[in-house]
Amino acid sequence: MSEESPLDRFKSALTGASRALARDAELEVAWTADAPSQSGKTLRVPMPSRSVPREQAMAARGAADAMALRERHHNPALHNRHAPVEPIARACYDAVEQVRYEALGANGYAGIRDNLDAAMQVRVGSDPITRAENAEGVPVQTALSLLLRERLTGQPVPEAARAGVDMLRPWIEAATGDDFDNLAQTLDDQKAFQDLALAMLGHLEMTRPDAPPPEPEDSDEQGGEEETEEDEQGEDSGEPEQRGEVASDAQEGEETGEQDSDAEMREDEGDADGDADDGEGMLPVRPNRPWNDLSERFDYKIYTEQFDEVVAAPDLCDDDELTRLRAYLDAQLKGLQGVVTKLANRLQRRLMAQQNRSWDFDQEEGLLDAARLARVVTMPGHALSYKVERDVEFKDTVVTLLLDNSGSMRGRPISIAAISADVLARTLERCGVKTEILGFTTRAWKGGQSREAWLGGGKPAHPGRLNDLRHIVYKQADEPYRRGRKNLGLMMREGLLKENIDGEALIWAHTRLLARPEDRRILMVISDGAPVDDSTLSVNSAGYLEQHLRRVIDWIEKQSPVQLVAIGIGHDVTRYYRRAVTIMDVEQLGGTMIEQLAGLFEEE
Repeated sequence: MSEESPLDRFKSALTGASRALARDAELEVAWTADAPSQSGKTLRVPMPSRSVPREQAMAARGAADAMALRERHHNPALHNRHAPVEPIARACYDAVEQVRYEALGANGYAGIRDNLDAAMQVRVGSDPITRAENAEGVPVQTALSLLLRERLTGQPVPEAARAGVDMLRPWIEAATGDDFDNLAQTLDDQKAFQDLALAMLGHLEMTRPDAPPPEPEDSDEQGGEEETEEDEQGEDSGEPEQRGEVASDAQEGEETGEQDSDAEMREDEGDADGDADDGEGMLPVRPNRPWNDLSERFDYKIYTEQFDEVVAAPDLCDDDELTRLRAYLDAQLKGLQGVVTKLANRLQRRLMAQQNRSWDFDQEEGLLDAARLARVVTMPGHALSYKVERDVEFKDTVVTLLLDNSGSMRGRPISIAAISADVLARTLERCGVKTEILGFTTRAWKGGQSREAWLGGGKPAHPGRLNDLRHIVYKQADEPYRRGRKNLGLMMREGLLKENIDGEALIWAHTRLLARPEDRRILMVISDGAPVDDSTLSVNSAGYLEQHLRRVIDWIEKQSPVQLVAIGIGHDVTRYYRRAVTIMDVEQLGGTMIEQLAGLFEEE
C-alpha cells in the first residue's frame, strides 16, 4: 500500500488547524492555482509543490489562517451596514477591517503571525504599490492598511512596498493623528472599530463631509454580541469570501441612487485597480456605484487604435493546439454531460413552445377551455368558454455571446464561460436562432505598443485608453456550430487572458449586432463585471474605464434596439447591468440561462 504523501499530510494538518482557529468543525481546505478564496465552508488555498517547500507551506497556511480568522472575528452584516459608498473609501474600509481580524491572530499566536506575514508578502508582490513611480500611482488602501498593520502588530512594511508606502506616509500620518492608537484599543470590538475607521476615513477626506454619521442602533448595544455570534454561525455561510458584500450591493445601490445631487462630487472618485475581495485586501477594488451614476461630461479618449486587432480564433494558434485545447474543454464537459443535456432540452422546449403556439381565450367556439369547466356546469348557456390555438410569428433572432477573456477569469471562471457558450450555441442553433460568439482582452500586459508609442511621444497628459485591444471572433453568426466548435478551446490557452476594457468591447459587439438583418437582437455578456487595465488607469483619473463602461451600458439599455443581459461568473454584475444574474458554478447554468433568455424572447 502506498504511504500518505507529504502534501496529503500537510492538507490534513492545515484543515485541522483552520477548523480549530475558526471554531468551526465543518470547514474544509481545498487547493487552487488561483488567488485564495472561500466558498461557503471551503477554503481554497494556494497549492504548494509535492515536496511542500517551507516558503510555499507558510504562504498556504497564511491564506488559510486569514480566512479562518475572518470566519471567527468578522461579522459581514455589521461590516456592510454602514460601509461608505465612495469607491476609494470602501476599498480602504474593507482593507482596514482585514487588518483588524488578522491582527487579532498575529498578536495572539507567533505561528499565525509568521504565516500571515508570508501570505502578506505574496499579496504585496502582485500589488500595484510595488510598481508605483510617484504618489499618484500608490493605491491608498494598500498604503493605509500596511501602515495600520505596522501600528497594530509591530510588523514592518514589506520591503517590496516600502518605497510606495513612504510616498504616502507623511500625508496619512498627518491626517490620521491619533486614529491608529484609538483603533488599536478596539481590536476585539468590531462595532467600535468600525466607527473609528469611518471617522479616520473622514479625516483623510475620503468620505463626503456632509454625509450623515451612522445612525446609532440600540440593538447593537443591547444585543450586539448575540447578533455577532448568530451571523458568524449562519449568515453568509453559503457565499464565497470574495462575494461577502454581494448581499448589500443592491441595498447600497438604492441608497446611493437617491443621492443624485451628490453624483458630481463622486464622479471622479473610484479605485482603478479592479476587484473588491473581502479576504484579499491587496487585490484591486471593483467599485460599487449605482448603474446610472454617470457624469454627462465624461469624455473617453483613445490614444491610438493603430495596434488594436480583431482576429479569428484559429489565427491565434495552430490547428493541432486548438484540437488539444478543445479536447481539454471536452474533458471538463464530460462530467457535466447530464447537466448540459438537461439544459439543452429544457431551453429548446421553452423556445420552441414560444415559436409554435399560443392561445386565444374566451372565444365563442373552438376547444373547450378546461379552466372554464366550472362555468360550463353552472352557466351552460355562457358562450365564452372556448379557446382557439393560433400561430405566433417568432421574430427572426440573433444572439451574440460576448465573453470576458481577462486574467481575472483565469481558472474555473473561464471554463464556465466556455462551457456556457458551447451549450448556448448548440441549443440556440437547434431552435433556429443564430449565435455569434466573441471574446475580448488585450494583446499585452501593461500597455504594449500603445504605451511605447505614448512614451515615445513625450507622455502627454490624460492620453485615454492606453493598451492594444484584442477582440476575438470564436464563431460568426452565419457559421454553423460544428465549424466554430473547436475554436472555443482557445479560451483554455495559457497566456491568452490578459486585461479587459469592457466598454469598447460592448461597443464592438453592439455594432456587429446592429449590422445584422434579424428583427430581434440580443447581446449576452458573460463577465466578472469590471474593466481593469493598469496602463490606462495609471495615467488617467481613477475609475476612468469603469465610468465609460457604465455610460455604454446606459446608452444600450435606454436607447438601443439591442436587448442586453449579463451573467456574472463568480462576481456580482448587477451593479453594472439592470438585467443581470450571478452564478458561482456550472450547475447553476440551467435555470439561470433558461430564465434570462426565455424572458428576453418573451419581450415584444
